[in-house]
Amino acid sequence: MRLILLLSLIATLSLFSVTTAAHADDKPNVVFIFLDNFGWGEPGFNGGGIIRGTPTPEMDALAAEGLRLTNFNVEAQCTPSRAATMTGRYGIRSGNHTVPLGGGVYGLTQWEVTMAEMLKDVGYDTAMYGKWHLGWSEGRYPSSQGFDEFYAVETTDVTVWPTLSGYADQGMEENVVMQGVAGEPATAARAYDLEYRAEIDGDLTEKAIDFINRKSGEDNPFFVYLAYTQTHYPNIAAKEFDGATGNGVWADILLQVDTYIGRVNQALEDAGVADNTIVIFTADNGPEALQVGSSNVSPVPAVQGIAGPWRGTLFTSLEGSMRVPFAIKWPGKIPAGSASNGVVHSMDLFPTLAAFAGGSVPKDRPFDGIDQSALFLGNQDSSNREGVIVYMGSQIFGVKWNDWKVMFKENSGVFGATETFDTPRIYNLLNDPHERDNVLFPYTWVAERAMPQLYEHAASFKEHPPIPPGTPDPYVPANQ
Repeated sequence: MRLILLLSLIATLSLFSVTTAAHADDKPNVVFIFLDNFGWGEPGFNGGGIIRGTPTPEMDALAAEGLRLTNFNVEAQCTPSRAATMTGRYGIRSGNHTVPLGGGVYGLTQWEVTMAEMLKDVGYDTAMYGKWHLGWSEGRYPSSQGFDEFYAVETTDVTVWPTLSGYADQGMEENVVMQGVAGEPATAARAYDLEYRAEIDGDLTEKAIDFINRKSGEDNPFFVYLAYTQTHYPNIAAKEFDGATGNGVWADILLQVDTYIGRVNQALEDAGVADNTIVIFTADNGPEALQVGSSNVSPVPAVQGIAGPWRGTLFTSLEGSMRVPFAIKWPGKIPAGSASNGVVHSMDLFPTLAAFAGGSVPKDRPFDGIDQSALFLGNQDSSNREGVIVYMGSQIFGVKWNDWKVMFKENSGVFGATETFDTPRIYNLLNDPHERDNVLFPYTWVAERAMPQLYEHAASFKEHPPIPPGTPDPYVPANQ
């Protein structure tokens, strides 16, 4: 009990003492490439590429020219993953712990501080292009969350809806791409249908390149959040890449994504800003959880992504859901060809970028991200994080600690049942990447080391309860 009280006190104090400092005299530009449901095993630098039907030289170059993280973690669903990445806080804290179903107001309240707002505060010009999924009503679009301009979709599921029986009879509003600038109401740009689903990522790429070209000649640094819609279902290649590999639609799409990344990197070179630009490449979740070949899914064929040696898909507590590819380069700052298997979470990108840019993180709320700038810059070998809490919606399924997991619940797929255990299961991820061999005995000591992070996490909710889903603006915490 004494240990738990001590950990709770430490947790409370630490939430208000996080500060950051710039690591460079000139603020770097940031291009953040964020794929949708892209498995750990897809890029060549993680063993994919040619075994998936096409080389991925542009993805591989990012890893070769910078840092590759093999234990980069995200949340199990799109919305909580994006909320955690943008705010540096677990999705449960902002009321975004699950993918929204049923319409209505959802997403980030304006009280939340996003990565874009942090960078905006220190002089950045900001743009968001792609999948948002953090609110789809006025006040919740990217232009209200720190982005100067945006061109975005809510999610890509909607493009399939018109092909499904019964949908046309419901009189639902047309699914659209939204666009806008800060300080003005957002407007509909065009329909988001299956035809445009194939082509939208090309347009996102061109918009990102245009922004880079416009801002490279100006004094302010820039931040581009390029949240591609691939490889979320439905998987349809753009006309430019349809049939290009001869190895099927998945290989065509992989070539497409890789080519787009290359075009963005070339734009940075052509603009003369590549040497002072951080480029991040990662994803929000592991591969899709699809019933491949099932007629109940959609008339559009399904293709299953891969998670490398890890088992599972998104919507699971397994490593195939939590681990995604990650590479970051910053020429002359991040050592080329470096790699780490230390635990890092997408929440850590907020404070790490704050450290690089001279920004700061909120001190008036629980903040879960940890500054990893020393690891990224090669100034230390180990991560500043030992573990993460494994969430599934609002439920805590267990904890991850270094190369171990201590699990109280499990699910093997979005279509499967959740198991609850009377005694926890312990997995060693080095010896058992598929998480099948419970080694609770004799490794009970692992629980002793892994569990304090959960006690600390739970204690933070006593003073700072989570924001209820759907909370409207203006929101002010009860303790303020």
